[in-house]
Amino acid sequence: MTQREVFVTQQPLVTPECLSRAATQVAPDLLGCTLVRQFADGSQVRGVIVETEAYEPGDPACHAYRRKTNRNAVMFGPAGKTYVYLIYGVYHCLNVVTDLAGIPSAVLIRALELSPAPTLRDREKPHRVAAGPGKLCRALQIDLSHTNLWLQPGQPLWLEQRSPTLETEIATNSNSVIQTTRIGLTQGVDLPWRWYLADSQAVSRR
Repeated sequence: MTQREVFVTQQPLVTPECLSRAATQVAPDLLGCTLVRQFADGSQVRGVIVETEAYEPGDPACHAYRRKTNRNAVMFGPAGKTYVYLIYGVYHCLNVVTDLAGIPSAVLIRALELSPAPTLRDREKPHRVAAGPGKLCRALQIDLSHTNLWLQPGQPLWLEQRSPTLETEIATNSNSVIQTTRIGLTQGVDLPWRWYLADSQAVSRR
């Protein structure tokens, strides 16, 4: 077995079946789950998801709002795949495709708490390295080559369920989930489709 074939998981996987629901249902449920980035040499960086945004049909901010294109085609497919796009010609953003095939929906992963937490700049605080969709893609070296991939071991990215401890904290509100409006949009700005963990220092904006 080569290093590339070593897939270390710590919690049960988030399956396509779990993601085959409306983005507004999946987005809060992904909080506390772990995004795993495995590199070609077998090394891994893991990040707890602490902030998400939902995008659904009928939402003017959704990339698939007007029509199907080459860029957004993966959003029309089955749940459980990645959708990566580039904004401002500089920043990549990672999304998880949700809902049933033919219903273009996705959840944007906005922020992670990384472990280990690489420091990209001398003045960067470790807990802020992935505090934003562009920052987390830079930290995990995610680019357009990572779009339209299944989120599963054997691929560069996969999702694992919440740890039992964090599941208990969220269920008992000791680590509360905040629901509010999305960030950086010109349309659909009033929809309260952003969620984040209140106790996390890695949230992009409160």
